[in-house]
Amino acid sequence: MQFKFIDLFAGIGGFHGALSAAGGEGIWSSEIDNKAALIYELNWGLKPAGDIVALTDPSVSKSIPKHDVLAAGFPCQPFSKSGKQQGFRDTTRGTLFFNICQILEARKPAVVFLENVRNLAGPRQRDTWLTIIRELRNLGYRVSDIPTVFSPHLLPPSLGGAPQVRERVFILGTYVGKKRAWAESDVQPVVEHKPVAGFDPQKWDVRKILSKKDNQKYRISDAEENWLLAWDDFVKVMLRERKGARLPGFPLWADDFVAKPRIPKNTPEWKADFLRKNSAFYLEHKQPIDKWLQRWDGLKDFPPSRRKLEWQAQDEKSIWDCVIHFRPSGIRVKRATYLPALVAITQTSIYGPERRRITPDEAKLLQGFPKSFKFDGQKDSDSYKQLGNAVSIGAAYYVFRQHVLKDAVDIKKIAPELLRAVKASNTRPKL
Repeated sequence: MQFKFIDLFAGIGGFHGALSAAGGEGIWSSEIDNKAALIYELNWGLKPAGDIVALTDPSVSKSIPKHDVLAAGFPCQPFSKSGKQQGFRDTTRGTLFFNICQILEARKPAVVFLENVRNLAGPRQRDTWLTIIRELRNLGYRVSDIPTVFSPHLLPPSLGGAPQVRERVFILGTYVGKKRAWAESDVQPVVEHKPVAGFDPQKWDVRKILSKKDNQKYRISDAEENWLLAWDDFVKVMLRERKGARLPGFPLWADDFVAKPRIPKNTPEWKADFLRKNSAFYLEHKQPIDKWLQRWDGLKDFPPSRRKLEWQAQDEKSIWDCVIHFRPSGIRVKRATYLPALVAITQTSIYGPERRRITPDEAKLLQGFPKSFKFDGQKDSDSYKQLGNAVSIGAAYYVFRQHVLKDAVDIKKIAPELLRAVKASNTRPKL
């Protein structure tokens, strides 16, 4: 017998994939973005309802069907480092957590399963985090004070992992009643923030998720190739100059390759430190850097963010052997083991050996979606955005199974079909 779950802020269905693989049946979902809702319905056969605010008014909350698990990847923008980090002060999105609480109060599912950006449990969101934990305990859910932080790159392939660093906070609670929820508050996170079963994440190889099709459509532009050619020249020059020693780990800013650091008044100390380091680096290698700049016309036609290099590729010898990310802060270069987190804006990773961006089909594999998952011919930009907003199926599946098995005694009493389904499920999601 399947357990029943609902899927809030459903996106394209990362939670649906994880919970259905664990033996669940999705019986209700909500998603305000029409494009994402269409993709969700196409792939999972369940049409999401619309805006959760209208659907969770106390007068209608009980119209939401009974369920064993409530899953919600509630909006992360109020807590993200890339936003203003207003938390619950963001009245349009930050307070949607309380709409979740209305459903929990009305339906009391056995397990609540929430996901958000890691910054939710960061120091700037301490009050927000404490509020979430307090509200869940008041509703009868036993939850840990310590956030469960996990990423799919920490899981071996045999358990559903993927070569993507995507650290997220997972909040899991089991319904035990308010008295026990507060009395048993000293519980540990469901999983530790470390590789599972002795797995070495450095063994990941991005090539394993790459398509063998002709992907010229995703080739980088001439201008992008020129920016990377210039910086690849820089890398090779510096490796010769430094007798093979790796490049420094701090960001290299071509505009600040100057003899004396230019530090305006009121410059933050972290930036002043980088300015001093760039100046010292320039003075140490002045002659080859000057020749490099002259060879590339001072990078004068490069946008400001492309005049900066963030080398995180350790001992690699060429940018073209690496994974590249065009970011507002600069060109970030990493070894081709695992990729940075997919995001909902246009910063799609570039695979250096093929001088192209990863495709939507490759991105969906990074998020654990099956090869059969369809985007129905929509624009690639919409697919990238939806995948950047999605929950990692492999990470969610692993964390959920560990929670249910850990709380087996209590879950057996209130939702025995949930425990039976999870015990019968595979150790990795099969979709």
